[in-house]
Amino acid sequence: MSQRTPSGPAVARHGWAQALATVLAGLVAMGAVAAFGLWAAGATDLPDNAFPRVVTATVVAAVGGSLELSGDAGGLADTDAALTVMPLSVTLAGALVLGAGFLRPLRHRAVAGAGELAGWAGRIAVLWLLALLGLAFASRQTFEVSLGEGVLDDLGDLFGVTPRIGFTTDVPLTVLFGLLWLAGVLILALLVSRGAPLPGRLLRFQASVRPVAYAMVALLLAYVAVGAVVGLVVAGTRGHPADTFAALLLGLPNLAWPALTIGMGATWNGRVEGPFGLPMPQVLDQVLRTPDVSTVNLGTLGERDGRMWWLLVAAVVLLLAAGTLAALRSPAGTPAWRHSVHMGIALALTVLMICAVGRVSAHYGLSVLGIGDLGGDLSGRLFLRPRLQSAVGLALLWGLVAGFLGALLAREVRGRGGTDRAGSGQG
Repeated sequence: MSQRTPSGPAVARHGWAQALATVLAGLVAMGAVAAFGLWAAGATDLPDNAFPRVVTATVVAAVGGSLELSGDAGGLADTDAALTVMPLSVTLAGALVLGAGFLRPLRHRAVAGAGELAGWAGRIAVLWLLALLGLAFASRQTFEVSLGEGVLDDLGDLFGVTPRIGFTTDVPLTVLFGLLWLAGVLILALLVSRGAPLPGRLLRFQASVRPVAYAMVALLLAYVAVGAVVGLVVAGTRGHPADTFAALLLGLPNLAWPALTIGMGATWNGRVEGPFGLPMPQVLDQVLRTPDVSTVNLGTLGERDGRMWWLLVAAVVLLLAAGTLAALRSPAGTPAWRHSVHMGIALALTVLMICAVGRVSAHYGLSVLGIGDLGGDLSGRLFLRPRLQSAVGLALLWGLVAGFLGALLAREVRGRGGTDRAGSGQG
């Protein structure tokens, strides 16, 4: 009889059935958030029973999948459309559920072998791959675009112009980015969780990486929570609750996380033209709806609405709290300068992630008989992108300061009898 390895019983406790449950739970969470958000946005009225396919396409986009928009309006007309956006509320729901499912069998253990962790992650990845393929092939739909009334409608009837816009999924890119997204979620889950085991060779890094990783996730979730409260207040006081709930369920982090960077002084550029609009907050739509490319920062937002300066206050308070939290989860006696460096690097990487996933770009247009984009409700453009270098640089400076001050505050807490949560060395 072959000798059992120490990790053998643990592997048996998280086999294929547990991996299937984890993947299904993540898909159900993402699908539910996407479905409720699209329902609030009125997507149930789409023709040809397209709602389920739009839901699957939203889930595909949420994990970084590639959606391709196409148009067909016959020989005398052309359509053009493009869309780049991640519905981050759906992304966040899936990441939280998948991360929790991945960590659940690994609780209450100090060390796990690299092979065991790779095997457990591999089971999830194989089933996730099959799910991605199913979602990708199900995300295909076309819609007929109305020409409205008047001359355009008459031209359409005369020349047989029936514009159609549809979407399909680039399957190879969807699989690639979907697997990379899953890998990022599982790695981040291991970094954030204090109780999750690591291979022996990586234990020396946990005191420096895990505290700041946990603090960054807590910071992002705190911004989402504050944004949700603000959204609920707006829904209850300003009318149009369906639009607000659609924004919350589909794109709350798309607004909350860039707000973090803006509160730190970062600048985004963008523009809105045509029927596109941003349901929340209205001040952002007003700043972006200008003839030229707009600048979005504390100054331009504050000119429209003085309450936007509270973004600076929120950044100061929450970043200082994150720095203190990271220091409290670190081993006692860690120098303040080291906390500062760790926090600076972590916040810079966090802002880099926000800038990567927070970009928005959308365009569609229709031309008939060689006439360019016809305007009105038949064309539109929206984009929002960060000034990357300045945003990351500011994040590094803010992180250095927040980490240093947080370390000093953590010493005060410990000096007054606070519990040294990192006394065991698990940061």
